[in-house]
Amino acid sequence: MTIRTTNQADVIPLRPLPTAADPAPQDLPQGLPREPLWRDLVGEVLRRERRAQGRTLKDVSEASRISMAYLSEVERGRKEASSEVLAAAAQALGLSLADVLALAGERLVSLTAARTRTRSLGTAGGHRSVRTTGPVRPTGPTGPMGGVLLAA
Repeated sequence: MTIRTTNQADVIPLRPLPTAADPAPQDLPQGLPREPLWRDLVGEVLRRERRAQGRTLKDVSEASRISMAYLSEVERGRKEASSEVLAAAAQALGLSLADVLALAGERLVSLTAARTRTRSLGTAGGHRSVRTTGPVRPTGPTGPMGGVLLAA
């Protein structure tokens, strides 16, 4: 065995890139969409906020001192940005890092709830239990801010 053969590793991606033969999200078992990735959610928030302000990618790129190509990849969920990059992009948009993460978290909760409803409708007479992590303390009409749901 050569050193070249020894240093080669089998890499198994967490989520392989889709191919033409892969089913569309609506064709997945029980009609479930794929689990959302955090980088997709954060990128979606950044793009939505930038467009809502009527700003160009170039404008935000210059204000945040992030290359336009990299910022575009972050917005499209192609790159997992560091907290420093996210904070710079958020500041360029007039937001805090906490604002961006809270908006992404809200989106994750709504997508998870939709997946849970779809999944429970698809089970034959069964229920899937959903519980919150930590104590539930009412803080308003909708409950605690940023609660995380776990499906069992």
